[in-house]
Amino acid sequence: MTLPPGLERRILLARVALGWEALWPGAWPILGVLGLWAVFALLDIPALIPGWVHAIVLLGLLGALGWFGFRALRRAAIPTEQAGERRLEHASGLSHRPLAALRHQAEGGDEVSQALWLRHQQRVLAGLRRLRVGAPRPGLAKRDPRALRAALLLGLIASVTIAGDDTAGRLWRGAVPRFSAGSPPIPARIEAWITPPAYTGAAPIFLPAQGGDLTAPAGSRLNLSFSGPPGAAPELSGAVGAHPLQQLDTTNFTTETQLERSGLLTLARDGRTVAAWRLQLQQDTPPRATYPEAPARSQRGLAIRIPWRAQDDWGVASLRFSARLTERPEAAPLEQDIPLPAGQPRDASGVAQPDLSAHPWAGLAVRIRLTARDGADQQGQSEEVELTLPERSFNHAVAQRLVAIRRDLSRNPMARDNARRALEALSAEPDAFEGDTATALGLRVARNRLYARAPEAVEEAQELMWDMALALEEGRDARTARALQQAEQALREAMEEAERQGDQNEQERTEVQRRIEELREAIRQHLEAMAERLQRENAESMPESPRNRGPEQREMQRRTDRMRDATRENRMRDAQRELAELQEMLRAMEQGRQPRGESADRQQRRERGRQQMGVVQDMVRRQGEMLDSAERRAENAERATRDARRNPRPGQQAAPDTQAERQTDARRQRALRRALGELMQQYGDLTGEVPEALGRADQAMRDAQEALTGNQDARDPQNRAIRALQEGGRQMSQQMQRQFGRDPAGGEGEGEESDMAGNPAEGGRGEGGNRDQGDGRDPLGRRTRDVGGNADQGSDTRVPDEAEMLRSREILEELRRRGAERGRPQEELDYIERLLPQF
Repeated sequence: MTLPPGLERRILLARVALGWEALWPGAWPILGVLGLWAVFALLDIPALIPGWVHAIVLLGLLGALGWFGFRALRRAAIPTEQAGERRLEHASGLSHRPLAALRHQAEGGDEVSQALWLRHQQRVLAGLRRLRVGAPRPGLAKRDPRALRAALLLGLIASVTIAGDDTAGRLWRGAVPRFSAGSPPIPARIEAWITPPAYTGAAPIFLPAQGGDLTAPAGSRLNLSFSGPPGAAPELSGAVGAHPLQQLDTTNFTTETQLERSGLLTLARDGRTVAAWRLQLQQDTPPRATYPEAPARSQRGLAIRIPWRAQDDWGVASLRFSARLTERPEAAPLEQDIPLPAGQPRDASGVAQPDLSAHPWAGLAVRIRLTARDGADQQGQSEEVELTLPERSFNHAVAQRLVAIRRDLSRNPMARDNARRALEALSAEPDAFEGDTATALGLRVARNRLYARAPEAVEEAQELMWDMALALEEGRDARTARALQQAEQALREAMEEAERQGDQNEQERTEVQRRIEELREAIRQHLEAMAERLQRENAESMPESPRNRGPEQREMQRRTDRMRDATRENRMRDAQRELAELQEMLRAMEQGRQPRGESADRQQRRERGRQQMGVVQDMVRRQGEMLDSAERRAENAERATRDARRNPRPGQQAAPDTQAERQTDARRQRALRRALGELMQQYGDLTGEVPEALGRADQAMRDAQEALTGNQDARDPQNRAIRALQEGGRQMSQQMQRQFGRDPAGGEGEGEESDMAGNPAEGGRGEGGNRDQGDGRDPLGRRTRDVGGNADQGSDTRVPDEAEMLRSREILEELRRRGAERGRPQEELDYIERLLPQF
C-alpha cells in the first residue's frame, strides 16, 4: 500500500529526536569540562598558580574530556527506521503498531483475505492523520538532580563579564601553561577622553579604544591613559605633534595635552599603531550683539529704552552697554551691565531701560554701543547709535543755572574758570535761593573744588551741584525721604539674603549690620529735614515737631539695637519684624498734614484709584511668577529630551511633579483672572470707564488658563497678559490724571514721575526686569508707605502695617503648603481653596 505523504518526513524527525536523546547525555559532560576550563581561564587563575600546576590542571581536564568522549562514542548509535516508527507510534498514543501494518501484506491469496486486509489498512491509515513526533527528552534532570549545569552556566556568564575586553587573551593564557619566571603579560588597555572648556558646559567626550571620528570644541584638553606590558613609552602624534606619554610605573603611562587644531591623532608603541582617531575641532565664534529696534527715549519717564539681543554658540557670559559723549569722544565711556537669564543663554533678548537723568551727561548727545562677552573672553559689539540722554526739568531758577554749569563742565572740563565765575555769581545773589545756608556753603565748596587740578575734582563738583539742585527743587525732606526708603529697601534685601544663607555665611550678617547703621543715619537726617521744613513753612497742621519727640526717637534707637542683636544671633525673622514696626513708627510720625483745596470725598476716590493701580502692579508680578514657572518647565522638558536622546530608557515618562505644577498654575491663573474681573468692575464703578487693555489681559489670562489645563505651552498668552496689564496700568494712570488732576500728595498723575512700575523692563526673555511689587504696596496692592515725604490720608481702607503683612505672608505660605498636600480630606482642601483668593 502507498504510504501517505509526509509520513517519511515524520519518521525522519522521530529518528533525529531519538539520536538527540542518545547523544546529549553523553555530550553534556564534555561541554561541562570545557565550561570548567573556560571559567578557570576567564577568571585568570593561571596567572595566580605556578606553570606546573597549570599543566597538571590542563592534563586532568584533557583526561576527563577524553574519557567522556570515549563513553559518548561507545553509546552513540544511529536510530533505525523501525525505531523511528516506534517513536511516532508511542508519541502519538497509537497501539498495535499500525505503521507496520501499512508495510505488511496478507498471507492468504484469496480475494476475501485480501479485501479484509485492505480494509484493515484503510482503517489504520484513517487513524494516522494526527501523528506527533514529540519533543526530545534526554533525561538530564535524572542524571543531574542538583542542577549543577545551571551553576556552571551562571559562572560562565559571570566570568565573561569579569574578563571584559581581555576575554580572548585570558582564554589563550589559560590554554598555554607558562613555565618562565615573572608576571604574566598584561593586556593593553586605553582610556582616553576629551574635556571641553568649562564655559561650554559640554560633557566629557570619551574616545573609543578601537579609534574613530569625533568632534570637540576648540580649547579642549585630551587626557589619555595607557596600560600594557612593560616596554617603551607609547607616543601620541598627529594633530598634537610628537608627544611621548609620561611613565607612571612599568606598565602605566599617561598624558594630558591641549587640542589646538584638527587632524589625525595616532597612538603608537614600538612602531606599531595601537589606536587612531580623526579629530575635528569646532571653533568658538565671537558673540553677537544687535539692536532689534533702535534705542530711543522711553515713552514715559526719564529712562532710555535699549532693545537688545545677544547670541553665542556656547552661551553669552555678560552683556553691557557703553555710551560715549559725542562732543568729547576721548572721555571715559559710561558703562552699565545688562542682566542676562541664568545659565549663560545662547540666544537671549530683552529691553533695558536705565535711568541716566542724574548723570552729568544728561541732556547731551551720546553714542551707545552694546558689547557681549562669552566664556572664552571673546567680545562682540553692535553698531553705534546716537541719541540724546533725557534730562530732568527744573523750575527753580538757581537749580536750572546749576544744572547748566554742570552740563557745560561735561562738554569741556577745562573750562573751570567759567564755572567758578558762574558759581561766584550765584553766591552773590543769596535772595535767589532764599538765603539757605546749606546752599551757600555748597556753592563755596564746589567753587573751591574746581581750583584743584586732580582729575576727580570736576566730578565731585558736578555731584555737589546736582545735590544742591535737587534740594532747591524738591526740598531736603523729599530727598531724605527717598534716601530713607532706599536704606529700608537695602536693609530688607540684605536680611532676606542672610536668611537664605542661614548660618553658613558670616559675611551676609556683617552686611546686615552695615545696612542697619546706614538706616539709623538716614532716619536721623530725615527727622532733621522734617524739622527744617516745619520751621521754614511754619506748618501748624502738625501738632508737634519731630525734634520734640524724644520718646519716639529713643524707641527707634532701641529697635535698631534689637535689630542688630537679632542679626548677630542669626534671628532674621525677629530682625524683619523689628524693621516692619520701625517703618510703621516713621509713618506715624510723618502723618498730620493733608493736601489743601481738596474735598475728603475726592481724596478718597483718588486713594481708591491709587490702590487699584497697586493691585494691577501686584497682578503683573504674580503673572510674571507664573511665566517664570512656565519657562522653567520648558527648560526642564528640553533638558529631559536631550538626556533621553543621549541615553534612551524604555518606558521613560514625564515627571509627575511637572503635571502637578501645571495644575497648580492653572488654579492660580483662574484665581488671578477672577481677581482681575472684580478689579475691572470696581474701577468701572469709580471712573465710569474700564481701560481696553484690561479686557485684553482678561482674554490672555483665559487663553493661558486653557493652555495650562490642556497641557499646552502657556508662555505666549502669559506674555500677552503681562503686556496688557502694564498697558492697562498706564491707561488707568492717564484716566486718573484726567479726572482728578495732579495729585497734591505726589502720587499718580504727575506725568513722568508716575510711571506704573518705575521704568520696568519690557517683555522678552533675558530682559532682567524686576517684577517685584513697588515700594509702598502691601500683598493686595494697597499703598502702605508715603512717597516723597507726604502722608497717605483719606483712604476708606485701613492699610495693614508691616508686621501684619509679614503675618499674612506666613499664613499664605502655610495655606499653599497644606493645599499642595493632596492626601488631606477633601473638605479641608475645599476650605483652603476658598481661603486662598482672599490673600
